[in-house]
Amino acid sequence: MKAFIPLILTVLFGCSKETTSTLPSCIQSKIELIEKEAVWNPAAKIYRYSYQGKTVYFFPQRCCDIFSELYDENCTLLCHPDGGITGQGDGQCPDFFKIRSGEVLVWEDERRE
Repeated sequence: MKAFIPLILTVLFGCSKETTSTLPSCIQSKIELIEKEAVWNPAAKIYRYSYQGKTVYFFPQRCCDIFSELYDENCTLLCHPDGGITGQGDGQCPDFFKIRSGEVLVWEDERRE
């Protein structure tokens, strides 16, 4: 039983989200814009990763043929890793899903319809 206690604590507390105050101001601004829109289905989320030596922010696709978006810390759009008509993104960062690391969920829209 003692061996399961660390596992239980990791599951309960290991996946905490950051507060938005720790995010770059440009990412915070994007969150504010999303919150003014109708609720996405699935819910809007933002993940932080390390990619090619940079901290990046990934906005998964909302639905169907909509592109996902990958931004650097200055909100420069780097690429669309997936989504679009083919589902393969824009081809500008085809290795993103293979080499990204350090996933952290930094924000999730908790509003519900």
